[in-house]
Amino acid sequence: MASSTHCPHRPCHRAPSRAGRGTGVPVPARGRAAVPAAVLVVLAVLTGCGAVTGTAARDVPAVTGTTGQDGPPVPGTTGREVPAVTATAAGPPGTAHTGQGRTGAAARHRPPARIPGLGPRTLAWIPGNARQVVVVTGRGRDANRSEAVLHQHTGTGWEAGPVWPARNALRGWTDDHRAGDLRSPVGVFSLGDAGGLLPDPGTALPYDRSAGFAVGGTGFAGEPLAGSFDYVIAIDYNRVPGTSPLDPTRPLGAGRGGGIWLHVDHEGPTQGCVSLAERHMRELLRILDPELHPVIVMGDAPALRR
Repeated sequence: MASSTHCPHRPCHRAPSRAGRGTGVPVPARGRAAVPAAVLVVLAVLTGCGAVTGTAARDVPAVTGTTGQDGPPVPGTTGREVPAVTATAAGPPGTAHTGQGRTGAAARHRPPARIPGLGPRTLAWIPGNARQVVVVTGRGRDANRSEAVLHQHTGTGWEAGPVWPARNALRGWTDDHRAGDLRSPVGVFSLGDAGGLLPDPGTALPYDRSAGFAVGGTGFAGEPLAGSFDYVIAIDYNRVPGTSPLDPTRPLGAGRGGGIWLHVDHEGPTQGCVSLAERHMRELLRILDPELHPVIVMGDAPALRR
């Protein structure tokens, strides 16, 4: 499914740490069982990450289609963009990521003190307590293909995992995401809530398994969207952290989009979300640890270098 969500009034800079979730927008209890299945099905139609044609898509952030979270639906498609809350800054920007290393042979092998490819502005958006950072780098401002790398702090520097192919919104990236613009928001956002149609694969994140994640129809390339929401991780853009990815609340208003997720790739561009192969989504879910305050840094390469 194509995913697309609305990024609030800003480039969605700064994702809130779990410790800071009580600031600004009230955070509901983390229990996920309160939402009836019937309501979830309706939400799936009202929000859409993926660009879908035919039946409604549950791709959290969705811009095209009869249903979509990312603003007005695009004719002939359906989307499902889940609400996201702009993350608030957590911790001193740009700190806690530098490591003092030894000189000599040991220094040549120590992890870098800073995450490669990120400029001073982007580094300043990363909360000081974040120890897991998923960096999604787009190939270009208007490109819908990208790469994702999980960086984990070792105590002395950042260690990068493998490079995973990824997709983003049909029209690329934007610093001022709006509902229906078919662009993914540029920024740094916290990752604290997950869910999906399939059982919990063993994540430490709160996981909402629900039939509300079912999706059908086709995407921008005519690809089937079924299975796109088997696993999702909510990106905290214009949503309330601490709630199910299916929560439709949009603190910054519907015009800023919402429902931006990490979800399973459906072999086509999204409406605003970021998608990864199913095996990589399972792996990411098993690795992310709320105690390490994970965030996602996303955008086109030139924007992230600023």
